[in-house]
Amino acid sequence: MPKTKKVGPTRGLGPRYGSTVRKRYVKVIKDLKKPHRCPQCGFVRVRRVSVGVWSCKKCEYTFAGGAYMPTTKLGTIARRAAKGRQIEEVPAEVAVTDEESVEPTIEEDETENIE
Repeated sequence: MPKTKKVGPTRGLGPRYGSTVRKRYVKVIKDLKKPHRCPQCGFVRVRRVSVGVWSCKKCEYTFAGGAYMPTTKLGTIARRAAKGRQIEEVPAEVAVTDEESVEPTIEEDETENIE
């Protein structure tokens, strides 16, 4: 008998759906099945629970991610944008106004305690 070809995750598809679709399917399933690093504890124990839900087997940390990967390119971009906006949201005028209103109150309290 001739040697059969190892087909991996596409073993049940046979010759159907075309080679390009089967190659894409192999890539997605391999990325899904490989172990991923936990964002909380750092161990490589993250597995997919269901579509978009990922869980770490070590620290039991459950989080939302992509359908086939725990982190997506769009999620990474959104996280960077969110971090940048948090820093910019505090206007300098508001911070100065708050500091001025707090300082006289503290000084009044100190003078009452001294007398």
